[in-house]
Amino acid sequence: MAEQEQASADERRERIARLVTSRGFVGVTDLSELLGVSSVTVRTDLDALAALGVVRRIRGGAMPVEPHVVAERSFEETQVEASAAKAAIAAEAVRLVAPGMSVLLDVGTTAACVARELLRRHDLHDVTVITNGLAIALTLEPAIPRLQVVVTGGTLRPLQHSLVSPLGGLLLEHVHADIAFIGCNGVDAVRGVTNINLPEAEIKRSMVAAASEVAVLADGSKIGRARLGRVVGLEEVDAVITDATAPRAALDDITALGGPHVILADHDA
Repeated sequence: MAEQEQASADERRERIARLVTSRGFVGVTDLSELLGVSSVTVRTDLDALAALGVVRRIRGGAMPVEPHVVAERSFEETQVEASAAKAAIAAEAVRLVAPGMSVLLDVGTTAACVARELLRRHDLHDVTVITNGLAIALTLEPAIPRLQVVVTGGTLRPLQHSLVSPLGGLLLEHVHADIAFIGCNGVDAVRGVTNINLPEAEIKRSMVAAASEVAVLADGSKIGRARLGRVVGLEEVDAVITDATAPRAALDDITALGGPHVILADHDA
C-alpha cells in the first residue's frame, strides 16, 4: 500500500511539474481542483518539488525555476551527444564485469554503450544481463548464447524504449544481480542520483535494491545536477563512473562523502 501511495504521489508531482513548465505559474487552488486532492497535499507536493530544484515556490503556487526548464528528450536525440565520453564510461563499466556474473543494465544512451562494449568483449562469457531497455536487449541479441539476455517486462515508454510500471518491477523482486549499472540525469552530493522521468526512477530504485553493487553511469554534464525524480542517495552507490568534463567542485563534494568511488574515464586515450 505504501509503495502504491508513493507511486501516486510521484505521478502527481510529475504532472504538477509539467503544468508549471507549460503554464509558467500554477496556483494551489487550481491544482487542488484539477488533481482532486486537498490544498495541503498540493502544498506538500510543491514544497517537495521546490526542494529538488524543479519549481520555484512563491506565494499561492509555483513557477519555473528558470526560463528554459529541462525536458526529457528521446534516446535518438541524445545518443550522439558526448559519444566519446559515453563510450569511455562504458569501457570502464565493463571492466567491472567478469565471466559468470549477473548484471542489471538500465536504459539510456550510456547504458547502450555498455551493451555495445559487452558485445565487443568476447572474453566475457556466461554473463546474464537483465535489462528494462528494448534497444539494449536488441543490441545484445547477437551475443547469445555467450550472454544470456533477460528483459524485465512492463509497460513501454517510447522516449527511451524503456519498460516501466505497471508490471515493470515484478521480475526485479525475484532476482539478485552481482552489479547494477544505473543511468541518470543528475548526480549531486546532497540530492543523490536523480532522473527526469519518475516511472523510470522507480525502476532504477528496484534495480539498486536487487544488486550487490551499484555503479552509476553519468557523463560530466550530469555531475552536480539534480532532477525531478530521486533514485537513491549516494550512500547506496558503490561507484560513480564519469569523465574529465565533470565539474571538479561537484566531484570533490561527492568524494568528500566517503561513499562512492569516483572513476574518471579517459576518452582521449
